[in-house]
Amino acid sequence: MAASKSSTTIPLLTPYKMGKYELSHRIVLAPLTRQRSYGTIPQPHAAIYYSQRATNGGLLIAEATGVSDTAQGYPNTPGIWTKEHVEAWKPIVKAVHDKGGVFFCQIWHVGRVANSNVQPNGQAPISSTDTPLAPLVRANGFDVAHFTPPRRLRTDEIPGIVNDFRLAARNAVEAGFDGVEIHGAHGYLIDQFLKDEANDRTDQYGGSLENRCRFALEVVEAVVNEIGKEKVGIRISPFAPYKQCGDSDPQALGLYLVKALNRYEIAYVHTVEPRMNQAGESHHKSPYSLKPMREAFNGTFIVVGGYDREDGNRAIAEKHADLIAFGRHFLANPDLPKRFELNAPLNKFHRETAYTSDPVIGYTDYPFLDETEASKVV
Repeated sequence: MAASKSSTTIPLLTPYKMGKYELSHRIVLAPLTRQRSYGTIPQPHAAIYYSQRATNGGLLIAEATGVSDTAQGYPNTPGIWTKEHVEAWKPIVKAVHDKGGVFFCQIWHVGRVANSNVQPNGQAPISSTDTPLAPLVRANGFDVAHFTPPRRLRTDEIPGIVNDFRLAARNAVEAGFDGVEIHGAHGYLIDQFLKDEANDRTDQYGGSLENRCRFALEVVEAVVNEIGKEKVGIRISPFAPYKQCGDSDPQALGLYLVKALNRYEIAYVHTVEPRMNQAGESHHKSPYSLKPMREAFNGTFIVVGGYDREDGNRAIAEKHADLIAFGRHFLANPDLPKRFELNAPLNKFHRETAYTSDPVIGYTDYPFLDETEASKVV
């Protein structure tokens, strides 16, 4: 993205140094599940999708990518646990790097948010608990998902899951990614350990805040030891009760977690705003604030959740955050930084095509701002 005279007056377009990464602006592509990786293998069309959204010095976070064959919960989501996965990701990462982008891979395990038909040998999904997840309306807003009752992980099995994250991080770096974002949010496996609504364990991974955060911190430590602290981020959502995974004291949980993360000196924490409700919509009525977490964390603080251009500029100007992640706006506007720079109109996000398996529709077909149209924007 070429700099303009107005860039210095737009907080979102000011440069930022995230550890060793020199970012040219504060606009981050949020990780967005796209379900176009057939048979868990990333496809060539992903190179088009991500490179469309890449800018020189812009940070992109790839869609949630499974750390093992037990990590899968949705059809056509990518993996990073085999050599075939690594080789398939390489040209996609290269396409982003060719445009000067910084690219992190979000690594995840869905835990109980799965059905046995996508698990190896048709087994039950694994979780912190054996409490079943009630049926949920899918993210497309139409279909209802049903989940197989999970199997509670034994204490002696947990190091193996931690190791899956470690190996996935190693594979991501081998594929060329600049780093990984550990998915600790939105009701998936790590969140199932963090939140007391889902975590009913009585061993060293349940009960107290220290115990419930143990698994997340063990994953962070293993990944940091494997690929280096400057290449590690984590996404958390202490205030979001997604997928029946709420907490009785989310403020205490969030604060404890970021303070504990300080000792690993990771690149960033990516936190979901409290205003986000279970449907992924912003309702702006939460009594909570991220300010205490922001003040307690020593590294880069990324926020996400219902931001637009005005909100994002204000959040940066008021030092609410260092970087702002955009999901639907960036999905629908591959040239979002340019549109924000010019204060140009935005394409409308089409929810009905967000999770189809089509390699083009709702994926790489959102239009760029035409240069002649851009010249008319004041």
